[in-house]
Amino acid sequence: MTRVRRLVRSLARVDGAEIAEAALVLPLVFMLLLGIVWFGRAFNIYSTIQQAAQQGAIFAARGTCATCGNDFPTNFEVRKAVDAVMQASNLDPNQIKSSPNPNLLRCPAALASDGCVEVSKIWVCRNVELNPAAGPPLQTPQCGSVVRFQYPFQFYLPFTSLNNQQVTLTGNAASRMEN
Repeated sequence: MTRVRRLVRSLARVDGAEIAEAALVLPLVFMLLLGIVWFGRAFNIYSTIQQAAQQGAIFAARGTCATCGNDFPTNFEVRKAVDAVMQASNLDPNQIKSSPNPNLLRCPAALASDGCVEVSKIWVCRNVELNPAAGPPLQTPQCGSVVRFQYPFQFYLPFTSLNNQQVTLTGNAASRMEN
């Protein structure tokens, strides 16, 4: 009987500190995990739009066939190449936002029709100088294509200042033209 009384007294002295500590710590740990997930998703989207811009720039800078006289793809075909990469990662290409004109330098041998053209909110710049501040005078400027666009991302982190905060991610890539 005395053992039972001692057990009852020892249980009566437990004041629930563990429960209070868990109630304080678990929401913080949950928010930390949510933050890791959402920042990981933002990084994944940024990586995808960079890859899409790179594929678009490569597609714009390279001819479609070697035996046809280096026939370059149209700007709409470049847009399709960007869309294909984005759709492969389950991103909606229709969410692409308009971005400011890149205003890049054109190569010395550029045609009047070359330059930057906005195609469905994606800037496709052809025959632009990729290294305008080239080092020694013996170094010739590199010509190529640049693809640039912006994509929105919205955070969902309740009880933080980032909740429903929209961030604009920019995809920007350049590729040399092959002769």
